[in-house]
Amino acid sequence: MENEISNSTANTLPSDRIKLNVGGKLFETTISTLQSGGPDSLLSTLSTRPGHDPIFIDRDPEIFSVLLSLLRSNRLPSTARRFSKQELADEALYYGIDSHIRDAISPPPLSGIDASIVSTICPASDGLVSSFTAAADDGSVCTAHGGQISFYDHNLTHLSTVRTHLEDITSIRHVWPDVAAVGSESAAGIHFYNFSTARYIESIHWTDSTDPRIYKARVSSIADSSSQIFASFDCPHRENCILSIDKSTLQISSEITRQSGGASKNTVPGKLTWLPETGALIGSAVTCGAFGYSGYIRMWDPRNGEVIWETSEPGSGRSSRFGDSFADVDVDVGGLTLFKVCSKSGDLAVADLRKLGDDPWVYINEKNPSMRFIGGASSSVLHCYKSQVFVGRDGSLEVWSKENNGVGEGLYRRNFVDKVEDSNRGVVRKIEGGGDRLFVSRENVEGIEVWESSYFSGAILV
Repeated sequence: MENEISNSTANTLPSDRIKLNVGGKLFETTISTLQSGGPDSLLSTLSTRPGHDPIFIDRDPEIFSVLLSLLRSNRLPSTARRFSKQELADEALYYGIDSHIRDAISPPPLSGIDASIVSTICPASDGLVSSFTAAADDGSVCTAHGGQISFYDHNLTHLSTVRTHLEDITSIRHVWPDVAAVGSESAAGIHFYNFSTARYIESIHWTDSTDPRIYKARVSSIADSSSQIFASFDCPHRENCILSIDKSTLQISSEITRQSGGASKNTVPGKLTWLPETGALIGSAVTCGAFGYSGYIRMWDPRNGEVIWETSEPGSGRSSRFGDSFADVDVDVGGLTLFKVCSKSGDLAVADLRKLGDDPWVYINEKNPSMRFIGGASSSVLHCYKSQVFVGRDGSLEVWSKENNGVGEGLYRRNFVDKVEDSNRGVVRKIEGGGDRLFVSRENVEGIEVWESSYFSGAILV
């Protein structure tokens, strides 16, 4: 029997035709088309079966027609719109061609100039999202709403919701594939939850037996590396620090820094970013009072807790910029650049993290008069993603994209991402990129907006 199968396989050619009976509907294709699904796929295995009778597969023929068209052209046909992404993904998994369907239904590379809202993620309960975190690799997202965490996969399909012991969650970080770290401004500690099993894992608190003032420390921001989790803690009397937590043991490995006092230069970092290339940790804090904005940016070496570089505003930078402190700061990790948006002028500035000094800022000017920004930035949010800088000014959303000027140096051009009706949705509170998507939340608006660039095939699956 084995010799019969091997002889039959040896006598077949990739161009030979083969018949399949899927759910009672006959399909005819070539062996090469079935084998394009990959050597480990079910279809490739069926292509080596001897005999001329149609091979019966007890599955949905309509979806199989879509998948067969995908194998033939590497693109989804227009008939794919009749099915949800999850239906296509489930059938593709059965045939062993899930990687093909995943590539086909994933959005094209994110270009802020072309991006538009394709959907809104809205939790079933407590629809106002207090915080969220997106996975950079596949575009899945964890949302915090009320005291709950909801997880959506790369297809933005809801997988699970976990009720935590917190009344509200104000910071969240996806630290493992199935685990999120959360913190709250109204409750102490950093807490870990597994959303695939809906289970609580562990809580870690900042304590100091020699200092009774350290109690009820709340988490303001969370970042992580491959081996460490970094969390900034803030006590009610304004004592604050950054703790480094070992991922393998969930034990505190070090206290990177400690600050005390109510001055703006000593406030708890509201943003933390770890730089994989240098191993440094960047933290920033922004406060707003009667005299406007003020804040600081610091870079630490997590191994010894030493400050590598720092700057504070107002009081630093060029004399013409005195008093025009930043309203928000973010880091382009891939490009090793630091960006800030000024609170009064609304100007955008960039600094090379490899050439930091007393005044590292280069202020970006818009050459197009019709696009030039005039006025303050009373409510600005900044996020760097894939060599693009997204800025939310009140309700509007804009992107600064880097272009090459032909002599080896780059310049940034500013474009509006949204339309007028989009900017009227509400004040932008958080922007974060994941996969080839951009996620945006707004003040007092339920859900998270999902922005994607246009599909090259012209087919958008809903």
